[in-house]
Amino acid sequence: MKKVLVWLVILGVLMGSVAPTMAINEARGGVMGFIAGCCFGVRAGAAYNDGKEIHWREWVMLIPYANIVFAIWNGVDGANGMQTSDYVKKYGASYY
Repeated sequence: MKKVLVWLVILGVLMGSVAPTMAINEARGGVMGFIAGCCFGVRAGAAYNDGKEIHWREWVMLIPYANIVFAIWNGVDGANGMQTSDYVKKYGASYY
């Protein structure tokens, strides 16, 4: 019980010491920008803050076991030479 209390105090001190920052695009950033960067990588986080949406194929990567299928699908697309411009044609400019 003491360990849990100590960790909660440490967490409280750390959370209190973090100053909130403003994103360049005021409509973006925040918690969703954190999730995009943390879960999907730096490129997805930066693209989200630039105004792009997170694609459903990236959301599926959070599901255990199903992500293996979509990781292979993403790899096959990469091996076939898919570029961002191809994804823009296929899914629209709001994602890529």
